[in-house]
Amino acid sequence: MAIDQLSKHWAVSHLNNGHVVNVLGSLRFNLSFNSGMAFSQGTGIGPVIGVLGMIVVVFLLAGMRKSSASSAIFVGLVAGGAAGNIVDRLFRGNAWLHGAVVDFIDLQWWPVFNVADAAICIGGALLVITSFRTEKS
Repeated sequence: MAIDQLSKHWAVSHLNNGHVVNVLGSLRFNLSFNSGMAFSQGTGIGPVIGVLGMIVVVFLLAGMRKSSASSAIFVGLVAGGAAGNIVDRLFRGNAWLHGAVVDFIDLQWWPVFNVADAAICIGGALLVITSFRTEKS
């Protein structure tokens, strides 16, 4: 969550006024704000998304007590990413839970996203992959 918030602070500070940083190939840093959820769906229901996100984070963290070390790390990626985006919704708007999530990683062929989104996707994918492992007794 800390890396996510630091990267968003950098993006808001350095990518304002339409400034774009070309990194490599189609990768560029381009500031945008998302008041909805994934792929900008649900614009206008930010408070609902924020509350549901908080509930999900609580359940994820509560379920970690019985997790293996690797599963705990993967759940931590998902929970930390969700918390990073919830922080934006809480504090980056004109009213509590009416903020927009800062997005800035732009591949130009995929919706613009942030470090929290990447952590959620990576953690979720790793949880799915490890769920197919057979446990040895």
